[in-house]
Amino acid sequence: MSQIYDRVALIGLGLIASSMFWAMKRAGLAGEVTGYARSAATRETARRIGLCDRVCDTVEEAVEGADLAVLCVPVGAMGAVAEQMAPVLKPGATVSDVGSVKRHVIEAVSPHIPEGVHFIPAHPLAGTEHSGPESGFAELFDNRWSLLVPVEGSDPDAIAKLRALWEGMGSNVDEMDADHHDLVLAVTSHAPHLIAYTMVGVADDLRRVTDTEVIKYSAAGFRDFTRIAASDPTMWRDVFLTNKDATLEILGRFTEELFALQRAIRTGDGEQLFDYFTRTRAIRRGIIDAGQDTDAPDFGRGKTPT
Repeated sequence: MSQIYDRVALIGLGLIASSMFWAMKRAGLAGEVTGYARSAATRETARRIGLCDRVCDTVEEAVEGADLAVLCVPVGAMGAVAEQMAPVLKPGATVSDVGSVKRHVIEAVSPHIPEGVHFIPAHPLAGTEHSGPESGFAELFDNRWSLLVPVEGSDPDAIAKLRALWEGMGSNVDEMDADHHDLVLAVTSHAPHLIAYTMVGVADDLRRVTDTEVIKYSAAGFRDFTRIAASDPTMWRDVFLTNKDATLEILGRFTEELFALQRAIRTGDGEQLFDYFTRTRAIRRGIIDAGQDTDAPDFGRGKTPT
């Protein structure tokens, strides 16, 4: 791959930003990568591990002269950060983000984008349960999907450059409308996370099952719930508050399905249970066939960097 941007600024230095840095370096996609994190301790860690070519102590310093600025902060903070960096964005620059919700981010960030600066929201569908600057690795985006969500009037050349960056970092790239994105993610990510948090909370409440039993015998399905429930609490709080409508719609459907399964169990309707599980099993096979997971033991996660 050849260089796509002379200078990229990463605002927020967690899992996604650090993985972006290592992926850009792996493929030579950016001349210089600057970084900023609100916490002095995070900035110090980034400097210690060589994350970013230059770690800056202010948003303005990181963004000044950047061809691409990527907001990698929780979605609830994006509007305020965009307002802070707006005065120093250079004409012709692109602003993007990696947030898991898009309509809210567009509404929060768009008012602060200066004339002549391109705003192209994005969302890489990749992650682990780990967070922080030391959790990133270059391979995070390989064969995972990244969604671009252009706003009205987005410049085609700027979109093409951002697409090339994500492809250069290993992603498959698609474009999607913001409202549809938020519904899709409510189905594939947001509602499952809420259910996982709930299941882990339920286990915590079941005093008849001891803590040691929950931990010792959790290979049977509970373990994957705990992996999801270990995700960053600030990020997930913001996701549910900012994608409220779509998440509530999907949770309503989930509740209906759950009641139907409860009724089938209560009435001994084995045929309905079998048909339901057969259908859901086919969805799992489709995910494996699409290369988005593996049916290896432990879901192949033993190889995930920690």
